[in-house]
Amino acid sequence: MTAGNAPGAAAADIAANGTGMDADACSAAHAVPSSTLHLVRPNPANAVPVAMDGVKDTRMEILVGRQHGAPNFSMRHYVVAPGGHTPHHAHNYEHEVIVIDGEADVTYGTATHRIRSGDVLFIAPNQMHQFRNVGAGPLRFLCMVPTSFDCGKPTPGS
Repeated sequence: MTAGNAPGAAAADIAANGTGMDADACSAAHAVPSSTLHLVRPNPANAVPVAMDGVKDTRMEILVGRQHGAPNFSMRHYVVAPGGHTPHHAHNYEHEVIVIDGEADVTYGTATHRIRSGDVLFIAPNQMHQFRNVGAGPLRFLCMVPTSFDCGKPTPGS
């Protein structure tokens, strides 16, 4: 019997790596061939409309995600038209954002902050948030999220 099959091993594996897999299985599940390079340039023309309640004139393009073999993080490119916005929402996973172009008001909790090109944000899990384009041109930002959450469920849009 291997350590991964021993009674109580799953609990030990969860404590060690958070997956319930033994170390070898966890490493294999996250292996990406080092010779593989996924190269893409953000292209607003490739972004598709975001289909969620409370969204206005917002499009998203998955640049790197599960379908590209990314085991841990997904990078999404958002384009929000002038006057458009993302939904006012929360979810139980973090995300990191870097603003590429434009200006927006971000509601985070009960506060509103003005952001612009070059700004970087950390959106903590379970925090209500929304991006509203207040500029004359498109708001473009990259958003990184984990590829999975809640014991391995796929993160939406990853």
